[in-house]
Amino acid sequence: MRVQQDHWKPWRDARLQALADTPSAFSSTLEAERAYDDDVWIERCRTGSAGFVSGQFAATDASQDGFVAMVAIITSALTEHCAAGEAELVSMWTAPEARGHGVGQALVQACIDWAHEAPEIGAIGLWVLRGNAPAERLYERCGFELTGDHQPLPSDPCKDEIRMKLTL
Repeated sequence: MRVQQDHWKPWRDARLQALADTPSAFSSTLEAERAYDDDVWIERCRTGSAGFVSGQFAATDASQDGFVAMVAIITSALTEHCAAGEAELVSMWTAPEARGHGVGQALVQACIDWAHEAPEIGAIGLWVLRGNAPAERLYERCGFELTGDHQPLPSDPCKDEIRMKLTL
């Protein structure tokens, strides 16, 4: 489902859970995002709820409250990290209990579908922590390929990220 503005509390809770669960997978930190006030979370969800500048997608599980997986996709209008005509898949996370059940693949596919509908987006890029084999396999199943590019992880420069890209 596409996250709407009124989903800001479960989005915030899932994001904080993601940062606690796999801190090395994100460019931010749990400490930094715990300090955000409600207006930051509301604005994130508002911005990602409509149009083709960004999108936020989440999965729920009927047996528990909140989101069990989340992903965002952004364009060059929001970040200098992607070229014009490209989108960037960011902040992908699936709760441990939901892994291996196709939830992550469904969310990545939602982003791909969103990009196909977006005017002028011809590719989706992403960065994944080197050695995160499950994530690499997920993205490969969704059609992403390694580009050969790499960079230090922003939150821990001792670790390395590798770039993957899907041409639409």
